[in-house]
Amino acid sequence: MNRAGLLVCISSPSGGGKTTICKELLNHHKEYTFSISCTTRPPRESEQDGKDYYFLSRPEFEQKIAAGELAEYEKVHGHYYGTLRSEVKRALEQGEVLLVDIDVKGAMSLKQLYGRQCFTIFLAPPDVQALKERLRNRGTESEKSMARRLKRLDMEMSYGKQFDCTVVNEELDTTLSAVEKIIEQKRQALTEEMIHGAGDNSFLRT
Repeated sequence: MNRAGLLVCISSPSGGGKTTICKELLNHHKEYTFSISCTTRPPRESEQDGKDYYFLSRPEFEQKIAAGELAEYEKVHGHYYGTLRSEVKRALEQGEVLLVDIDVKGAMSLKQLYGRQCFTIFLAPPDVQALKERLRNRGTESEKSMARRLKRLDMEMSYGKQFDCTVVNEELDTTLSAVEKIIEQKRQALTEEMIHGAGDNSFLRT
């Protein structure tokens, strides 16, 4: 049976675990794929171009904006981040679950653009103050960058109320299990809707 494609946006405040959860989902579900975003920020030591992100110069990124190649883009912590339309189109047409590790504003933009084929999950920290301390102790940011992240955290938390669902990310295995269940329930419901609405051309089918 063909299954409906589903775009899954996973967001959290900085340091809230969205990247870890996406990686664990990909390890456990080989049929899931990952949307490689574009960014103008420099790669961290362990990151690879074309695997973690497409690392672009600011002029290259702005050229993609002008060409309409991005489904959404946002400036976060002084750097551009964006999602390629081509990545989303391919995944939805092939009936895949496409995971997007994305900031809160970007998730809302994709929800508006792709409607019912986009599902948004917000990972909330069990303790906001503890998250701030973890960010300070992570050691991957300059003082200026860290100040930007901490300032943005309150805004990110306020956006969580607009997401389709919220999962408190307190323990990895529990969070992973909850997110897996949510995704599969949504995908099954969307597939059934696609099958029963055979004349509905608003779906991108396999």
